[in-house]
Amino acid sequence: MIRHGLVGGVHIVAIRKLGQLSLADGLAGRSGGREQVLARIDGLVDWPAVAALLGTLEPSRRGAPGYPALLMFKALLLQQWYRLSDPGLEEALADRMSFRRFVGLSLSDSTPDHSTFSRFRKALGEAELSAPVFEAITQQIDARGLVLRQGTLIDASLVEAQVKRPCKPTEAVADEDVGAGEAPAAETAPARPPSKLVANPLDPEASWAKKGGRRYFGYKAHVGVDLGSSIIRRVRLTTAAVADTTMAEELIVGDERAVYADKAYDTKARRQQLKARGVKDRIAHRPNKHHALAPWQEKRNEGIGHRRSAVERVFAIAKCLMGWRRVRYRGLRRNATHLDILCTAINLKRWAVLTP
Repeated sequence: MIRHGLVGGVHIVAIRKLGQLSLADGLAGRSGGREQVLARIDGLVDWPAVAALLGTLEPSRRGAPGYPALLMFKALLLQQWYRLSDPGLEEALADRMSFRRFVGLSLSDSTPDHSTFSRFRKALGEAELSAPVFEAITQQIDARGLVLRQGTLIDASLVEAQVKRPCKPTEAVADEDVGAGEAPAAETAPARPPSKLVANPLDPEASWAKKGGRRYFGYKAHVGVDLGSSIIRRVRLTTAAVADTTMAEELIVGDERAVYADKAYDTKARRQQLKARGVKDRIAHRPNKHHALAPWQEKRNEGIGHRRSAVERVFAIAKCLMGWRRVRYRGLRRNATHLDILCTAINLKRWAVLTP
């Protein structure tokens, strides 16, 4: 095992030397369906290319030697698929042979603890590597001919903050719930207008949004999904107050034949831009106070809604199957990193389904 130290004036960072998987490792822990799915995904991906992207991440210079970055990233994928907390991931790697085999741990290797996962995820975000890894794996899927480019489905979904909602402006609030620079509201204080809703200083980047008559406090996920394959091609996270239409240009890839979106993305300028690019405009029409929708527009909207239902399934998978009903962390960058990993995990599962 390499130790920390200076060699020729250069600081050497230790990385654990993991044991080779033996025959015993191959025979132990065969777990049927789960084992087969993980083995299938493992065989599809060019992991050395992913490891090259992650190569700039160094383990901590303090303490025991660190684990390879690829092992840590694959562990975070397992965390998404099986809805595990960091302590839960630590326990699962300790006793599930299928998990150990997927990340490359032999029976004799020690496993990372929950704080190691937390530090790695933080380092991944600080190095801004989660998005490049997502894009690299999506490009691998594309190279297999699975991205059809018939159209891109764009949409956004609100996700509640990890911290609790601040008290309403008309209520008396405790010191810890008051926004930065604000005094606690007295019971006799006048009500603030909706545009002055308070923030939570524990997560100042979370914000308010209103949809369907209900207020949300947190963040907003924006995705661009390939029509036909349901592969996520673009993903962005913003604070909840950012309007859906603001992120549209970042979700449109440019090589698709059509763009499908709901009426929130309906602007004259966007329709003109799509026409100029030779991209079919499949954005739903939005009525206004002066003009109701014509019957043909209503029928067109209905057809668009049917075609773009696949993007709703992506959010259903993230929220219902992977437990992302509220963000796990505080701050935009940490949650954006998590969303990149989450969407990478969704794409990998979809890749396994699409590959005969």
